[in-house]
Amino acid sequence: MSDSRNLSAAVLAFVFGACTVLSPAMAHDMVPGAPQSKPIVIRNATLHLGNGSIVENGSILFEDGVISEVGASVRLPDSTEVIEGAGKHVYPGLIDAYTDLGLREITAVDVTLDNVERGELNPNVRSWVAFNPDSELIPVGRAGGVMLAHVVPGGRLLQGQSGVMQLDGWSYQDMLLEGPVGLCVNWESVVPRGGDSKEKAKRYDEQIQELDDLFERARRYGEATQAEESVATDVRLESLLPVINGERPVFVEADRLGAIESAISFFTSRQIPMVLCGGADAMHCVEHLTAHDIPVILVATYRLPRRRSDPVDALYSLPSKLRESGVRFAIAGEGSGYPGGASNIRNLPYHAGVAVAHGLPREEAVRAITQSAAEILGVADRVGTLAAKRHATLIVVDGDVLESETRVVDAYVQGRKVDLSNKHKQLYRKYEQLP
Repeated sequence: MSDSRNLSAAVLAFVFGACTVLSPAMAHDMVPGAPQSKPIVIRNATLHLGNGSIVENGSILFEDGVISEVGASVRLPDSTEVIEGAGKHVYPGLIDAYTDLGLREITAVDVTLDNVERGELNPNVRSWVAFNPDSELIPVGRAGGVMLAHVVPGGRLLQGQSGVMQLDGWSYQDMLLEGPVGLCVNWESVVPRGGDSKEKAKRYDEQIQELDDLFERARRYGEATQAEESVATDVRLESLLPVINGERPVFVEADRLGAIESAISFFTSRQIPMVLCGGADAMHCVEHLTAHDIPVILVATYRLPRRRSDPVDALYSLPSKLRESGVRFAIAGEGSGYPGGASNIRNLPYHAGVAVAHGLPREEAVRAITQSAAEILGVADRVGTLAAKRHATLIVVDGDVLESETRVVDAYVQGRKVDLSNKHKQLYRKYEQLP
């Protein structure tokens, strides 16, 4: 009995110790911003509208969480809070267009991971339901100017439904801007790498047939429900209906040329709209992308080329080349499949900055992480630009947001002032005190 008690005490001590160690990594203590209570004007600032244009010495007025006026001068309603923006730059809140933020905290600690479901066919999974509003990575991303994130589930084949999250709020319900946005599909798992060619072809044909069978079942299910037949609810098939009806896109994760071409062939032949995500080999199939008006979310622009024969700047210059070719694109951070993933969301503006250094015009790079991302994600009517009737989701910085030495000095999400403290700043202040 004594040994049993000692064992129980040891187990409790271990669990308590583990919770104590993990808790700082699991939740931040920043309080969400209070609703906007009075009009706010930021004046005499450089306004980067997000659509490729700039207003020098401009002003922006927002009321009740919505932008009212933008221009050289704006009205001053009663009780307006005036913020002097001389020497400052105002941008729309940056959008990471492809990330697992809120689903993956510490890759090496499995209890902090909720980004992958079991099995290969999970079209009904909803990423925003699993989103952790207390993630320590959210304040870090906000300090880098990222105010919105397209959160995608991981896994093989049909990964699930994605959602656009605002990075301030008490719960996932508060933070959800739009969901579902579309169905996420890992096409790299459909087109095998290496191995026996016959086995590869057999596996590919089996997966294509499996998808076709599932889509056909979904069509029949939709027809039965429209005809008001008595059918049992099937959440998997129901989640596919907006996709096969062309109402929502599929976000297809593919980097290799073979996978990209296979995905384009599969979805266009079935009249299902698609967005290419990853897109390292996008320049090798530009004619297919432009012919079908398929937008690209370039994931992790700052990475090494895929082929030994490619120039070292192949991916750095890819945004500029896609722009010249007429392909619609956005730039995302390190996505959901890379080791850093959401922990590096703060680096989003620097991925765009690298593209500027390799030929992309500066304001087009800003557009790639604001308006273009919002357009591809279907939320451009609310966010992505500094324009009247858009959400007052914006950042104020002390320089060029694409440069690493620039600091975000103020940020707002729907007019709510955001706390820009984070774990990194706390540790910086702590170790400043070292003798």
